Amino acid sequence: MPKRVLVITEKPSSARRIAAALDENHKPNRAHYGKVSFYVSMRDGAELIVVSAVGHLYTIVQTRGGWTYPMFDIKWAPSHKSDKRSAYTKPYLNAIINLAENVDEVVSACDYDQEGSLIAFNIIKHGLGDVAVGKSRRMLFSTLTEAELVKSWDNRMGTLDYPVIAAGKVRHEADWLYGINMSRALTLSAKLGKKKTLSTGRVQGPTLKFVYDLEARINTFVPIPYWKVSAETQIDDETYPLEYGKPRLDREVHAKKVAEDCRGKLGLITGVKSEDEKTNPPAPFNLGDLQQESYRIFKYSPSVTLKIAEKLYLSALISYPRTSSQRIPDSINIQTILSDLGKNPKYAELVDLLVKAKRFKPRQGKKDDPAHPAIHPTGNKPGRLKPEELNVYDLITKRFLASMGKPALKARSVVDVDVNNHLFLMKGEHTVDPGWTGLYLPYTKSKEVHLPVLNVGQIIPITKLSTRRNYTKPPSRFTSTSLIRKMEDEGIGTKATRSNIVDTLHRRDYIRGQKISITDLGSNVIETLGEYSPDIINVRLTKTLEAKLDDIQAGKVEPDSVIKNTVETLESILTRFKEKEHEIAVTLGRVSGAKI
Repeated sequence: MPKRVLVITEKPSSARRIAAALDENHKPNRAHYGKVSFYVSMRDGAELIVVSAVGHLYTIVQTRGGWTYPMFDIKWAPSHKSDKRSAYTKPYLNAIINLAENVDEVVSACDYDQEGSLIAFNIIKHGLGDVAVGKSRRMLFSTLTEAELVKSWDNRMGTLDYPVIAAGKVRHEADWLYGINMSRALTLSAKLGKKKTLSTGRVQGPTLKFVYDLEARINTFVPIPYWKVSAETQIDDETYPLEYGKPRLDREVHAKKVAEDCRGKLGLITGVKSEDEKTNPPAPFNLGDLQQESYRIFKYSPSVTLKIAEKLYLSALISYPRTSSQRIPDSINIQTILSDLGKNPKYAELVDLLVKAKRFKPRQGKKDDPAHPAIHPTGNKPGRLKPEELNVYDLITKRFLASMGKPALKARSVVDVDVNNHLFLMKGEHTVDPGWTGLYLPYTKSKEVHLPVLNVGQIIPITKLSTRRNYTKPPSRFTSTSLIRKMEDEGIGTKATRSNIVDTLHRRDYIRGQKISITDLGSNVIETLGEYSPDIINVRLTKTLEAKLDDIQAGKVEPDSVIKNTVETLESILTRFKEKEHEIAVTLGRVSGAKI
């Protein structure tokens, strides 16, 4: 009997690709257990049974009591048993359990992050049992290319990645405890019943507070008037703008005095300065950078961009997108990727420029991720892609190529013009060497303002002069992208969950619009929590837990101690809530339109 190995993947598409990569003839046999497809590959005399989950097959449930709080007694149970909406997961769990009979080894081939590691562990631990856990190993990979999958198989870990699993498990359990308890406390205090649920959580609360605080700044903002003076000159039939030396004047009388002094006068050039400015290439994308740039260029929301990137990853076109890294390690063969990209006519000329210049090292960013490199193309040629998929793929590829380009060089000129003892400035700029910006087209724009040759002592006419009143503006509202960036900067949430949190706030009717404003319901929830449970909306609480999760993954902290601390913190918060339920009910009296 050949050795039998069960390989568990996270999604059906990755099962198909992994089975094909590991089969010695690249033609695995496709079979079915009920309605679930799985694959049988042969490698080194072993029979590999490759079968997929469909995300989490296990979830957290309470072990006693009803719809009340506090609730700290929990366990992991099959998703299909706790939620009718997860009924589709039952056939996959049954298939994995039955296919695991008499296997000699179990391999986790789910995505390498806390989510993926936990998905596989729960299936093995709760579905297959402790014996299966003892003979389990882990594949680690960042792309679904054949070469990397084979390398990952040959170098698979001797055990599961327990520190990553532990961090993922504690994250889910802590988030469940915070979310369920605080949401029930809000809803029950407001006397809404189960069908009109208010929700909050350790990440959701502080994120909504960001919007609330910004809304307060916008609503209390008082515009302050200021005045600008501008002028124009004409040289060789070309018109050039002149900026007044002081960009803002606080009083109208001052602006009128400048206009009175300068109108009808000539300008004397008193200085000509020119200097070159170098702009280094950008680092390759991490997920946050990709979401921000995708919104800037295509107006795709962060969650849409993530879904597209995941599709490209599962098609083996890009590396794993849920990464915080802006760095590409030396272990990745850049020249091979460039060679493969060069076979695509769309990128052949750009690749040729880099190869001829022997530029094979991307600029490394500051942010790193121990699990995955920055997002980069694999070099595989795309097949049929939807327009939005092609857009994101092109953006990632151009950014990758641009990261290896030369610095861009621009010449900037400033000409000092004296008009009746008032200083005006004439500014020009033009590209000397496009460098990396030429590799990133059409996603960069260059402002080109060419000035004529001018000399000190030269007299120029002032053909137009005007004053304009302006007002200071309130801070800009968040977009989904900038709110996610705020979450990232504050160190709350994860690269995998931030866009989901923002979507949840929209779905709960706490926030609205592309330029996000807070609703009355959202304001009411924040004000109530601020009065009776300020810790739950304080970014410090969730940042502290994020740091502990990192320590768990690094093996520095025991998981049980973090859960114990979570329960103790919640007990204190919920005790105060119980004592103030009547007051909270009055405060939340206007939220009868709350949504599930």
